[in-house]
Amino acid sequence: MADQNEVLVQVRNLCVNYQTRLGPVSAVDYVSFDIYRGEILGLVGESGCGKSTFGKALMRMISPPGEIVNGHIIFEGEDIMTFDDDRLRDFRGRQVSMIFQDPMTSLNPVQRIDQHLIEAIQVHEPQTKIEQAMDRIRVLIERLGIQQRRLTDYPHHLSGGMRQRVMVGLGLVLKAHLIIADEATTSLDVIVEANLVDQLREIRDEFGVTILMITHNIALVAEVADRVAVMYAGRVAEVGSVEKVFHDPLHPYTRGLMKSVPSILLDDEEELYKMPGEPPNLTHPPKGCRFHPRCPSVMPICDHVEPTLEEVAPGRLVHCWLYQDHPEKDTETIKVLS
Repeated sequence: MADQNEVLVQVRNLCVNYQTRLGPVSAVDYVSFDIYRGEILGLVGESGCGKSTFGKALMRMISPPGEIVNGHIIFEGEDIMTFDDDRLRDFRGRQVSMIFQDPMTSLNPVQRIDQHLIEAIQVHEPQTKIEQAMDRIRVLIERLGIQQRRLTDYPHHLSGGMRQRVMVGLGLVLKAHLIIADEATTSLDVIVEANLVDQLREIRDEFGVTILMITHNIALVAEVADRVAVMYAGRVAEVGSVEKVFHDPLHPYTRGLMKSVPSILLDDEEELYKMPGEPPNLTHPPKGCRFHPRCPSVMPICDHVEPTLEEVAPGRLVHCWLYQDHPEKDTETIKVLS
């Protein structure tokens, strides 16, 4: 389980922009929060909110037209923004590993599975002999539920779930401290997804690895994660334990997300809740709070003054004027959207 006294990653004022014909898009805009050692942290939000960009930024994998324009990413006491190319190559794989939605885009189709794993070891540990590497690989691959005979298979011989396990193995074989799973279960069927999720939890417990699960699947986060961070329009709306956020969401956007989750308990005549409005155009985001045009609890201050992400209770961070004081704030004038 997570040790909230031991921070693995500190993200401070992280900004990532993409240059477009219409101007820069602030995909991640002054995001700050911590990731604890040994936890499973769910990062959720609507499509285009900046989740995947944030995950890639943690590995400094943002490529043009994207650019990290501000901020610090402190990983185990070191700011990776200061790393040169050689240090970055060692950092990726040895300390942090990423699982993408489609592992076929990351696995070489003309390399066997054992060759992928051997190469990963020898790139970072060139002194390791093939026989030594294979000893480690056989133990690990069995632990991941893949028979040793499948090591000589090529990626297209494996099912989607097995390919995702190979991607997990590429991180664990180098004893990475953080695994970033970016929509890693989206392309899997429900049963395979459930098996992979159970395995991620077991891997966290057995290897002490930290997992950042980036997903739009709120129910999945509720099942497997320890904490959850909710993103909206490039900013963090709320952070807290899964139990607290899901049972008592504070930010109006989080409340809307929770109400939007389908339930088998809905009556036949009861309609699924749909949040009013649409996410903003991030080339010209609204002033003040970015959620205010859609917010059912909007106040006069919301449309021109930006709130900050504040700790309103132990472990609960919220980015909303409902929980902050300001000289302009008028708590008695609240517009309710129909």
